[in-house]
Amino acid sequence: MGEEGHWDSIYGRKASDQVSWYRPHLERSLEFIEGARLSPEAAIIDVGGGTSTLVDDLLERGYSDVTVLDISAAAIANAKARLGAKAARVTWIVADITSVALPTSRYDFWHDRAVFHFLVDADARRRYVATVRAAVKPEGHVLVATFGPEGPERCSGLEVVRYSADALHAEFGAGFKKIASCREVHTTPWGTEQEFMYCYCRVLA
Repeated sequence: MGEEGHWDSIYGRKASDQVSWYRPHLERSLEFIEGARLSPEAAIIDVGGGTSTLVDDLLERGYSDVTVLDISAAAIANAKARLGAKAARVTWIVADITSVALPTSRYDFWHDRAVFHFLVDADARRRYVATVRAAVKPEGHVLVATFGPEGPERCSGLEVVRYSADALHAEFGAGFKKIASCREVHTTPWGTEQEFMYCYCRVLA
């Protein structure tokens, strides 16, 4: 089973609120996005958005150019079904972020909560970073959240890489300026605590 099949299987047999990373609202992500003081027309992409409610909350806040990308067609279908008619206001992309060709300098804000830590292969991480560098506008915003140093070593049957804030920023390199970082203790739907690390940076012009 390929990566697409793996994630389609998970989203096909688990309800949206029964995956470990589920939160009713991504409060921490929304704080960073609102803190960026973007215009309502700013282009925002949620990478690995799955069935997350971030897209709902962004539409509710008046953002009009929202893209959700996920490797799982099943996840995208579930998110569209939840949004109903509002799904037509969103750009949906089913693709692997390490191989997709996104428009150059398209996005003002790149959001990724819990995709990057699945990239255990260094080449895959380099491709991901190159995609961010190309697809985000100069001086654009990048927020990536992974498991922290005390977080799980595996998730959904797959190995992950855990990061400190400095180690996560180091993966992105000199083309990015680190602005802030923070730690979050996420509680899964069944009560287990997981450490997440958020790293927020800007793309250098």
